[in-house]
Amino acid sequence: MRPRFAVLAIVVTTLLAVVAPSVVSAAPRHNRGLTINALPNPIDAGEGVFIYGHLNVPPVGGQTIVLYHHLAGSGLGYTRVGQTTTDSHGFYEFTRAEDVVMTNRSWFVREAGIHQIHSRTMFERVAALVSLSASSTTAVTGQPVVFTGHVDPSHAGERVVLQQQTASGDWRGLKSVRLDGGSNYSITKSWRFEGDHTVRVLLPSDARNIRGTANPVTVTVQQKQIPGFSIASSDQLISYGQSAVISGVLSNSPSTPVTLWARSANQTQFTPIADTATGSDGSYSFAPQTPSNNTVYQVRTTLAPRRHSAVLFEGVQDVLTLTPSATTSEVGGQVTFTGTVLPDKAGQVVYLQRLGADGDWHNEEVRVVTNASTFQFGWTFGQAGTYQFRARITAGGGNVGGASAPVTIQVSPSTNPSTLPPAS
Repeated sequence: MRPRFAVLAIVVTTLLAVVAPSVVSAAPRHNRGLTINALPNPIDAGEGVFIYGHLNVPPVGGQTIVLYHHLAGSGLGYTRVGQTTTDSHGFYEFTRAEDVVMTNRSWFVREAGIHQIHSRTMFERVAALVSLSASSTTAVTGQPVVFTGHVDPSHAGERVVLQQQTASGDWRGLKSVRLDGGSNYSITKSWRFEGDHTVRVLLPSDARNIRGTANPVTVTVQQKQIPGFSIASSDQLISYGQSAVISGVLSNSPSTPVTLWARSANQTQFTPIADTATGSDGSYSFAPQTPSNNTVYQVRTTLAPRRHSAVLFEGVQDVLTLTPSATTSEVGGQVTFTGTVLPDKAGQVVYLQRLGADGDWHNEEVRVVTNASTFQFGWTFGQAGTYQFRARITAGGGNVGGASAPVTIQVSPSTNPSTLPPAS
């Protein structure tokens, strides 16, 4: 168990000693003159939460507000976890620090003085953090690749699923395993066919957390080489607009004419696109190729006797930009992110990702790319600090996918409660 839980236990115990009774069993459904809201919602496990609202029954200033929470799946009632005082306008606020809110929970507040009224109950959804690493991002057909990772908070004994993205953009399950006692997993997978295979690991939702997914990883799989006729790329994974050189060796065949054949990764018919001749040592090299989409290459002898290389998969990553409306904000403030994708990805899903304290990127918002191959996100901040965001699109539309360069937003405490999203 991590130290943060011990700290939380001490804090809760202290609060319960100060404010009694400590537990209530029923959750109020309606606002009786005391509003509540929480930002953000949903959150990633461990993310800070800002809870606030207004007392609307006079007198509003200087009144004691008590925060209660219920941990989903705990089987316990509502526990007092915080206390504050309204300002002269009836506004109150609580900040739940990072590494405290790890599981789904419900919040409500109660005025503990002359009013004895309460807010409605709101549900905070919390996604588990799932990490993912691959033993290699390149492989040949039949070569095992090991995927490992960790789930936080611990879901030891529960199943996680290795999923692969389909051509339509959906995700299909490949394998599932149970988390070990440390909430870790290891999944081994190999592929029979060449190509770029984009995978992620999913922890399904349960009472404690909404589902969590790892940042996808792309594995480029090449067909095994044919002895005596090699083929290789100077860079197996290029960005849109970049070039790669296709080269190899035809053993014991100096000055032999060879032809470069190509097809889009989603086609079946090859087309000849370039010719050259091998050198004195049988080596060959073609002028740099600049494909717009994932492309499969093969080199064949131009004349008899007919020989050919293995097929070579060249992955082409999408290129994304991301521009924030501002690089500074405050708690409760919203920043709009706009961006573009090349080549055209109209109709595909794009994600806004945030860099978590665990060092991994986590999906926060999802949108569909417009007909102009642009997208837009909005994000409201719940805690002061420094945040990094990027846009991420996964494989589809004939490309590998890609991510924008990160952008940094500096968030300060709120200075004007009236600018916060309304509480109810």
